[in-house]
Amino acid sequence: MVKICCIGAGYVGGPTMAVIALKCPTIEVVVVDIAVSRINAWNSDQLPIYEPGLDGVVKECRGRNLFFSTDVEKHVSEADIVFVSVNTPTKTRGLGAGKAADLTYWESAARMIADVSKSDKIVVEKSTVPVKTAEAIEKILTHNSKGIKFQILSNPEFLAEGTAIKDLFNPDRVLIGGRETPEGQKAINKLKSVYAHWVPENRILTTNLWSAELSKLAANAFLAQRISSVNAISALCEATGADVAQVAYSVGTDSRIGPKFLNASVGFGGSCFQKDILNLVYICECNGLPEVAEYWKQVIKINDYQKNRFVNRVVASMFNTVSNKKIAILGFAFKKDTGDTRETPAIDVCKGLLGDKALLSIYDPQVSEDQIQRDLTLSKFEWDHPTHLQPMSPTTVKQVSVVWDAYEATKEAHAVCILTEWDEFKNLDYQRIYNNMQKPAFIFDGRNVVDGDKLRGIGFIVFSIGKPLDQWLKDMPAVA
Repeated sequence: MVKICCIGAGYVGGPTMAVIALKCPTIEVVVVDIAVSRINAWNSDQLPIYEPGLDGVVKECRGRNLFFSTDVEKHVSEADIVFVSVNTPTKTRGLGAGKAADLTYWESAARMIADVSKSDKIVVEKSTVPVKTAEAIEKILTHNSKGIKFQILSNPEFLAEGTAIKDLFNPDRVLIGGRETPEGQKAINKLKSVYAHWVPENRILTTNLWSAELSKLAANAFLAQRISSVNAISALCEATGADVAQVAYSVGTDSRIGPKFLNASVGFGGSCFQKDILNLVYICECNGLPEVAEYWKQVIKINDYQKNRFVNRVVASMFNTVSNKKIAILGFAFKKDTGDTRETPAIDVCKGLLGDKALLSIYDPQVSEDQIQRDLTLSKFEWDHPTHLQPMSPTTVKQVSVVWDAYEATKEAHAVCILTEWDEFKNLDYQRIYNNMQKPAFIFDGRNVVDGDKLRGIGFIVFSIGKPLDQWLKDMPAVA
């Protein structure tokens, strides 16, 4: 029986290994992590991450050919294929701070693999890593190999949170990069045979190591660029009276462009986009390509601009002050159908409003109070370190209350900010919400999920990203 071990039981490792176990019943799959609480959660009825369809997959395979364990060294030692899916946060200090990826966890994983291995292994990069990481890992393994042979493969994930299980069942492509040597090709074919249990062969792409590593960064940069492009146009739409939804639809009908990732919003979030672009910027700078680096930096600058613009619009519309005013925040996750808050635009919007002394009442159906308080107090990039290395009990933000009901969040509020496109926010009783709010009652829709005209009919003053402005908003322009 082929044995697979995955180091790292997070958003990538957990779901990916669960689907491999489901689709390959003859392969034993073990997910290992040093975080005891996380492994306990994977072994319980309350999984540590929310992802539609994940629960059923885990429960079908767990205890049969899918296992979760804290005995990292034992299972790495026994495995034929070791996936490494550990955190690769952005460095906060030293060379490349604020841009370069911190490979501390990757390096310690590689040293541990070399230390405990008693047989030849294929080591698979599953985390998003900088180009040429494989070369560094190869050197560590080779210099500590004690005669054991290692083959390094790059197998980047292209999952979208909220649809990860669907993406794993039916991927656009599976990318495997390896050395262009007989041993490298043999390793590629072994991993290919795992995915071939359910992925058509024409969707399993093979490349050299560097192409595979760069493809992941490039794919995320291209997707983020589309969001920043439509968000830049949304600002122009508000200034001219155009409707960004109509512009995006018109642009998206061009078959060369296509309709995906053209929804204007308060900004992109998630663990990958910003981190991967910063990484790309750093690699370009290191390779003497400052113009290319500058080009990709603009994608992040527009994203930051969009979040700042939203905050400025809220404050300006409400008589230029939100001090001691209750503002309801509907949605905190970076997008619907996930509880993930990493780099969510809600963090910067909330911090901006708190900076103007607003009182926030936050509701999100999948994000806990502890997570929200943690996100609002952690420094930039701290979130991407393992939980046990983060500050144990971050201070709570006194002007923030977290509630478990949208009507409770909006009661007596001066304004509502919609920051995640949860389906339930489309179907709320907005007449009831209006009746229980302070007047004038504002709605700032950062995801364009509500019917602005209908809400205006109730009595709300409405701001939607990239839509023609209410007269009220024109009379109180937001100054950047």
